[in-house]
Amino acid sequence: MKRREFIFAAAAGPALKALQGSPLPDATVLGGLRTDKSTPAPIPGATWYIGNAENDGLAWTFPAGTLAGARHIASDMLLDGTTLANFTLELQEGENGRKFRFSFGALNQASFRFRMPLDATDQNRWRLDREGAYLKPRAGGDRVDLEKVDRMRLLLGRKAAGPARWCMTPLYVSDVEVEKLPKPVLPKGKLIDELGQSTLHSWKGRTRDLAELKARLQSQLAAAPKQAWPENFSRWGGWKAKKLGQGTGFFRTHNDGRRWWLADPDGYAYWSAGCDCIRVDCDGRFDGLESALTWLPEREGEFAAAYLPFNRTSASRGSSISYLAANFIRAFGAQEWRDKWAEIALAELRRLRFNTVGSWSEWEFAAKQKFPYTRPMNFSPSRSKLVYRDFPDVYHAGFEPDATDYASQLKSTANDPAFIGYFLMNEPTWGFSTELPAAGMLYNTETCASREELTNFLKQKYSDNAALASGWKMPATFERVAKGKWREVLTPEAISDLRAFSTRMVERYFRVLSAACRKADPNHLNLGMRWAGVPPEWAVEGMKSFDVFSLNCYMQKLPLERATKIHEMLKMPVMVGEWHFGALDVGLPASGIGHVKTQEDRGKAYRVYLEDAAADPYCVGAHWFTLYDQSALGRFDGENYNIGFLDICNRPYPEISAAAASAHELMYEIAAGKVEPYADAPEYLPLVFL
Repeated sequence: MKRREFIFAAAAGPALKALQGSPLPDATVLGGLRTDKSTPAPIPGATWYIGNAENDGLAWTFPAGTLAGARHIASDMLLDGTTLANFTLELQEGENGRKFRFSFGALNQASFRFRMPLDATDQNRWRLDREGAYLKPRAGGDRVDLEKVDRMRLLLGRKAAGPARWCMTPLYVSDVEVEKLPKPVLPKGKLIDELGQSTLHSWKGRTRDLAELKARLQSQLAAAPKQAWPENFSRWGGWKAKKLGQGTGFFRTHNDGRRWWLADPDGYAYWSAGCDCIRVDCDGRFDGLESALTWLPEREGEFAAAYLPFNRTSASRGSSISYLAANFIRAFGAQEWRDKWAEIALAELRRLRFNTVGSWSEWEFAAKQKFPYTRPMNFSPSRSKLVYRDFPDVYHAGFEPDATDYASQLKSTANDPAFIGYFLMNEPTWGFSTELPAAGMLYNTETCASREELTNFLKQKYSDNAALASGWKMPATFERVAKGKWREVLTPEAISDLRAFSTRMVERYFRVLSAACRKADPNHLNLGMRWAGVPPEWAVEGMKSFDVFSLNCYMQKLPLERATKIHEMLKMPVMVGEWHFGALDVGLPASGIGHVKTQEDRGKAYRVYLEDAAADPYCVGAHWFTLYDQSALGRFDGENYNIGFLDICNRPYPEISAAAASAHELMYEIAAGKVEPYADAPEYLPLVFL
């Protein structure tokens, strides 16, 4: 096959390198997509396009195998306007064959290099690394064979109302590594002001200058000691009007015959109204976007603490900056700012009547003040490797010692009555795959202990290789199951056996983790693993080791039938680990996963969701994501949502603040069936998120 490669040449514009060479054949226009020649594109060789609806786009056909052996598909692009749009590239095996999908979004008014590694088609990764203005690239859909792929489509995805306009160079296929874009084109100049706010938007409530910011923070600090829960809340945020028995000194679950509750350490009924990310947040990832910033403080010295790790689990610092932290440092100084932030943040929670510090929070501050909190965990094995995405080799001899190490972090809070419980993990990426863990393992891990156990499992059902091949209705041997990368398309019969074994994998995974956590900390609740929705039936068995099933549910409400189904399967209460609503009226390019028109509508949406969840007899809590808006620059993966009670300058949103306080003050009477939940729902708009 003819070698495909990129030739990089200097082009107009500072430090911009243009993609040149032999592109794919001419594309066919899909839907209402049209070209726009009214203004020249700021990227050499690019064409402006305007799309009015989702699935407007471009399509290519080419001989099967054109992409085989290639490294990247790439194009230089720029999204116009001020609101988010995202895109999906589809690769397909023939007209009716398997279809791989690769989605991504973009910052407005900053060029980026879309570059998709073709090995992503092996589905072993869900989310790839953000690069500059190229946001949240993710793999999905089906596994495809590049030898069979003969068509491709680039489709416009979620967007705000009105047309989306972008420019792009032709798509290219390369056999060699395509380099990152070193510096973006910025048609509108800087994207972020010195306080971390967007320069592309104007809105009511924008902080005008540093003096206004400092005055606000000083006022909030002065008011902090006065913020308190209502009189009917217990010292833990429970409900004084309902005692569920003698307190045990720790949080527990309780069913009173009518509904599920949590009980606080003193035995009072407790419904967990929580907020995630009570931390110095609003981090914006800036590597590759340094020229888009109005102000970037020195990495050392006074503002060193404003520089954050890439993803808050990395040891390396410096690729993300928190303008929220920088703003607090400028107000209170490098020595005292963090304690002042914590005092203000926890006071804000009391003002809003939240009674729980949710996941990804600086929970140590909550522990000091005896404010109920949860802890998130993440299993990252050092002995047993991963076999598919983030699913570990659960039959490896090192898996149980890895689980013991993982659980040991709980020892530090094992005797803290303010600690509600722990989430084992959050939305594992294998849960977003269309493939079963056992199937993904066959395709992506050539040899491991879990494949050997799968072989033993199959030998109990099939007497020999001939019986296995007959049962699976395809060429198959125990030797091929045990080692080597699987390449053939699996039959429904094979999938059935792999589903049964995936059940065993998941059961062992969560049973071992749960047992290790229970041994390290026998006092606190296992809050599950924050599944994205209702778990598939093949995975349920492993989840019976939890005390509470947590799910992240970004819908208008938590559907009662969903909570009922989970309860029927697991016989335990449910807790919402994440939900939110945002709007496009306050300087952020995306609303968030829930979308309403205005800040007032955010307040209505909050009340509808929270109060309906409180009325659900199977639900014991709902945790909003997050306390702060995300950065307009985008966090580590690119999310840039209006989902906070506070903005990057610590300015509260009064509408949702008042709504949340009202909902939280009523939640116990609603849960007891004494008050009907709020029902004045806003207009819910089409979704605008990455």
